[in-house]
Amino acid sequence: MESFSELIKARRSMRKFTGEELTQEQVVTLMKAALMAPTSKRSNGWQFIVVDDKEKLKELSFCKEQASQFIADAALAVVVTADPLASDVWIEDTAIASIYLQLQAEDMGLGSCWVQVRERFAASGAPSGDYVHEVLDIPLQLQVLSIIAIGHKGMERKPFNEEHLQWGKIHLNKYGGK
Repeated sequence: MESFSELIKARRSMRKFTGEELTQEQVVTLMKAALMAPTSKRSNGWQFIVVDDKEKLKELSFCKEQASQFIADAALAVVVTADPLASDVWIEDTAIASIYLQLQAEDMGLGSCWVQVRERFAASGAPSGDYVHEVLDIPLQLQVLSIIAIGHKGMERKPFNEEHLQWGKIHLNKYGGK
């Protein structure tokens, strides 16, 4: 990518992936980005579970009643977790790490999509986090924020159109700006 501005315009949620797998080098590059994400007081309370097993990806695709089925077709899913006892801002820390993963994927020409797990529910009515804990045998003290599905893009998406920027949501010096 030529610039950060171009990168953030190009990064769009990708829910269709090809069957092509990622190389070990690509996975290492993605995980380096996640591990470089800033955290409050450098607590590094997050942990990442990298899933490339097709059966596990299929199981994870049922973590929500809807809007998660595409995980089954991804080459990789990164489950972003944290220990709330390690940081009182674990939600923010894991959100930053999640977006670092997505930006790194885009910079590599890969597609990604954030699957919200925290405060969501599986078709059974069980919390999505509980479902993911069970599928991946995650220790109870870790909370799941998101799953980032990553793979080779199965379709093209146009970059974000700056004409759609909502400038009315920017306020100068106080709300309302006047």
